[in-house]
Amino acid sequence: MLRTHPQRSGTLLVAAVKKIRILLVEDNRLLRDGITALIKDQRDMRVIASSGNGDALLRLKRFNPEVVLVDLGLRGRNSLRLVRQMRKEAPRARVVIIDLVPVQAELVEFVRAGVSGFILKDATFTDFVKTIRSVAQGEKVLPPPMTDSLFSQIVEHGARKGRGNPFKSVRMTKREREVIQQIAEGLSNKEIAGKLDIALHTVKSHVHNILEKLALHTRLEIASYAHREQADDEES
Repeated sequence: MLRTHPQRSGTLLVAAVKKIRILLVEDNRLLRDGITALIKDQRDMRVIASSGNGDALLRLKRFNPEVVLVDLGLRGRNSLRLVRQMRKEAPRARVVIIDLVPVQAELVEFVRAGVSGFILKDATFTDFVKTIRSVAQGEKVLPPPMTDSLFSQIVEHGARKGRGNPFKSVRMTKREREVIQQIAEGLSNKEIAGKLDIALHTVKSHVHNILEKLALHTRLEIASYAHREQADDEES
């Protein structure tokens, strides 16, 4: 926010706006230049450095950014390993992952690595800069499609306990868990409807909700989730 302060001469002095210092790690030059140009128009933030990813750590140390934007799909480099190294080298820098559609396993690992949030590549520019501002203030930020999904539950679980199985904190209804179990056993929606004595459209609604909450995309992934959860229960 701009603030005015009276000087002795009676004129007004506009205080300088503190800019959020951003390091952009994106190996697509077109995207890198485009994002940099768009951010340049924001009065409260600026890209102090950008990297194709090869010299990202060197630039991190040299420029000491507040927020680091990292493309999840960096070619020739493991983005997760890079994030871990960044968190180790600059623990005060807040890392935000940019991706199209993060998958379940990646969400878990990146949250454990200490990222502050995700920005989807199909987000509006308004949401994009809003996310940067919120993260710079210390918030954990999720794009709307992930709200109330596995990601939000992982963040909540991690903040509360800091360890353990983050999947256990996902809030599921009793019926949703029953549907998950039936999917894991290989039943179709029609078969599940008959076994649980509910309408077919109700089963489809439950499956949709389960996919949303777990940030999954297919029934096969639901089955894999169920088997993994069962294995965790047997080990504990």
